Order: sequence, then structure tokens, then C-alpha cells
Amino acid sequence: MTTSPSFDASESLRTSLNQLLDQLPQNKHGELIQLALTTLVRMTEGEIDRLDWKILNASLQDMERAFKVLYPYRHVRKISIFGSARIPSGTPEYQMAADFARRVTDLGFMVITGAGPGIMQAGNEGAGRDQSIGLSIQLPFEKGSNPFIEGDPKLVPFKYFFTRKLFFLRESDALALFPGGFGTLDEAFECLTLCQTGKSLPIPLVLIDRPGGGYWHDWVEYVQKQLLKRGLVSADDFSLFTITDQLDEACDIITRFYSAFHSCRYIGNRLVMRLNIEISDEAVDHLNHNFSDILVKGQIEKSHALPQEAQDMSIGKSRLLLHFNQRDLGRLYQMINEINRLGCADEETPRPERK
Repeated sequence: MTTSPSFDASESLRTSLNQLLDQLPQNKHGELIQLALTTLVRMTEGEIDRLDWKILNASLQDMERAFKVLYPYRHVRKISIFGSARIPSGTPEYQMAADFARRVTDLGFMVITGAGPGIMQAGNEGAGRDQSIGLSIQLPFEKGSNPFIEGDPKLVPFKYFFTRKLFFLRESDALALFPGGFGTLDEAFECLTLCQTGKSLPIPLVLIDRPGGGYWHDWVEYVQKQLLKRGLVSADDFSLFTITDQLDEACDIITRFYSAFHSCRYIGNRLVMRLNIEISDEAVDHLNHNFSDILVKGQIEKSHALPQEAQDMSIGKSRLLLHFNQRDLGRLYQMINEINRLGCADEETPRPERK
């Protein structure tokens, strides 16, 4: 008697699960894998519809593809370029996006786009295939990706916008937004929301327009009139982004952000800022004088790498430790800019180091 394909698949899954469970104690991520499996088992015990399972499965497949494709480039700094799919080649905005992508790859960054036409195509064209990553979305009215990323192994297709956005933000070390429609504005506000709330670690956000263009200036006038004046955002939130119509300034903003500052993470209830330089005691005193308002308690202190950073010991040359209030992110951006000014006042801005 022959067995059914479904029976064979179940037996294969059972074997794989048993092997995985046996290997969990030796797996360096075993505890997290066990938590994920436990969550999945717990979901099977509840009332969940077939559509819910289809959404879960498609989301996991989106993430599986992205994790596998992007893993080899995890230590390379990347810039995501957003903008309209409807802007044709030959326009000033298209040419600026292509020139910007070319410049930042010359500086050592890779470029991520949505892999579509318009500004996305300009980004892939300027960066070149070797330095391009594409995160495409399946849409009924768009067929395939732009010719500069189509067929590339670094092109990742997504079913859902939310999983795609996750990887745009997770992988990016800077964000550059050119003029666009609803999608671009959605990406702009979501990026700002994640930066404002601390759900994204600090990264530079640059809004770029053609020389003399008013797209982003009109946008910020609306934000000032309808949000700032009504107290719906704070004045410090405007430190989260910069508007420019000059590519030299756009590139300088991004490279300068990583001149002294490298990255940050939370260890316990303290924010650990990792620096590319050894900051002086005088500079730390200056920071304490000017940024004590963002501390819950204590002072900003110098430190070496902490024991909890076992995998990150080689990152940077020193640390700053602070009990950040996790609320005033605009002020934290101001502090990072001040650290870069203090640490690299007389130094040439380096090419971006590996993460």
C-alpha cells in the first residue's frame, strides 16, 4: 500500500522537528528558537481562522527570503532610497537620485530600493548592480522589477508591505527620500514615527528635492502649521530629518552622522553609545552640561565595551553610557550631532566603517 503525499510530508516534518529539538541545547540561538516554536504551538490551541494562518505563513516566508538574501551583507552600511515610481528618466529628480546613489556607493555604502520604476530605478541605476539591493512588492499593476535589479540574487520579493517595511528599516543606516506620492509620504511618516518613538535606532533621514524645488518645503510647512503649532509634535522632532536640494549636503549629512558616532543599543536600562573615537573628558562635561535634560538620572559617563557586548567588543573605540529617558529622540539626535562635531572637528570624515 502506498502512502499519501500528505502523510510523507507529515513524517518528514516530524523528523525535522525531532532533530531540531534534539539540537536546541547546542544551538547558540536555541532559547529564541524554542520561544518561537512555543508561540506557534500556543497559536494552534486558540480559535484562529484559515486566513489568519495564511497571513502568518506568507509573512514568515517573506522574512525567510529576506533574512537569507541579506545576511551576507549585514556588516555593510546601506542607504534606502524612496521616491515616486511615476517620475520618468530624464527629469531632474530622476537624475539627482541616480547621482546620489552613485556618490554614496563611492563612499562605501550599498543602496536599497523598492526595485520598481521611477526614483527606485534611478537608485539602482546609479548604484550599479553589485552595490544594489531590491525589496520588491507584488502589485497587480506592476510587472517585474526595473532592469537594473531584475534577476539579481539580491532582489527580494515581498507579498506584504509591512514585512517589506520591516526590512527597509532594519537594514538601513540612512534614509533618503525624493518626491513621491502616497507611498513615499507613507514611508516618510512611518520612518519619522519609528525614529520619534525610538522603535528605530538613530539613523540620518534626508529629504532631497531638485534644486529650487518646493516639494519637501511645502510638506514641512504643513507639518509646522498643522502639527507643531497645535502641539501635536515638538520643535525638537525637526532634528530627526534634514531637507536639502544639494547632493553634496545630503552625502555630508550621512557620512558625518557616522564620523564619531558608530551605533547604540540598550543594555539593561542604560543606552550605550558606541563611538569611533576616544572622546575627551572635557567633551563629556560639555555633553552633560547641554543634555542633562534627556537623562532620567545620573550623568553621561565614559566607558569601555561592557561584558554584555561580547559579540560587539571590536565595535568602536569607546562608549558613552546614559540613562536616557527614551522620549526626547529629537534631542538625542542633537546630541549625536554634537558628539560628531566635538570628536571630529579637526579630522577628515572617514568612509563608513563596517557595522
